[in-house]
Amino acid sequence: MSKIILITGASSGIGRVTAEYLTQQGHKVYGTSRKVFTERVPFQTLLMDVNDEASVYKAVNQLLQQEDKIDILINNAGLGIIGALEEVPDEMIDRVFDTNVLGVLRTCRAVLPAMRKQGHGLIINVGSIAGRMGLPFRGIYSASKAAVEILTETLSIELKPFGIRACSVLPGDVRTNINSNRLVARPLPSSPYRQLVDHMNTIVNHEVSTAEDPIYIAKIIEKAINSSTPQIHYIAGPFLQRFSLWLKRFLPSRFFEYLLRGNYGLK
Repeated sequence: MSKIILITGASSGIGRVTAEYLTQQGHKVYGTSRKVFTERVPFQTLLMDVNDEASVYKAVNQLLQQEDKIDILINNAGLGIIGALEEVPDEMIDRVFDTNVLGVLRTCRAVLPAMRKQGHGLIINVGSIAGRMGLPFRGIYSASKAAVEILTETLSIELKPFGIRACSVLPGDVRTNINSNRLVARPLPSSPYRQLVDHMNTIVNHEVSTAEDPIYIAKIIEKAINSSTPQIHYIAGPFLQRFSLWLKRFLPSRFFEYLLRGNYGLK
């Protein structure tokens, strides 16, 4: 059955592929971006900056004026970051949390009155496997995605009385343009972290550029949409990354940390 779907961050990457795929499946999709789309896309487009509350409400109201309902919200817009916790500037931390965490809350708050009035709705938050563990030099990103996971669990409980469901999809590495958009807290030449941060940035760039196409995430999102009782969390990503979550659960924490350091070539 065709749904009215709003996807944030749909100009590229997971958001773009998901918007195109769900449109192909017969849904009416509204994809958002902070800037005007410069090329033709098969879905409807809206200007929205998740960091700006007025922009969020304006876009949601435009959708509701045209459709009079919203069945599904997919919170996909996000920002990556690399840097040593000791040295990441507060301004960068604020930007990441404002986008990855507060941006999710802003869009949820904007759509919930309409979903509550219509008596149904589904919110899908795109988290990350990185939110399940403290990754070296990606601690701010991991923490922001962990927050999204907890917020999703809370939303699922709070919204159930109104017929609204909430779940999250946790991708592993996905081949997107996040490398070009990622914030990097570059250490000073005298910093003890300089070589380590450069090393990690190189590794992450390689992992992302050689990762799977985002279509696999779009299909998992479709699975959640089609389910009458969606799981709270859908774990996605390559086998080894999913297996790492199993290892973290059952191995002694210090041994898991040892394996994680070894995976990234850290002593």
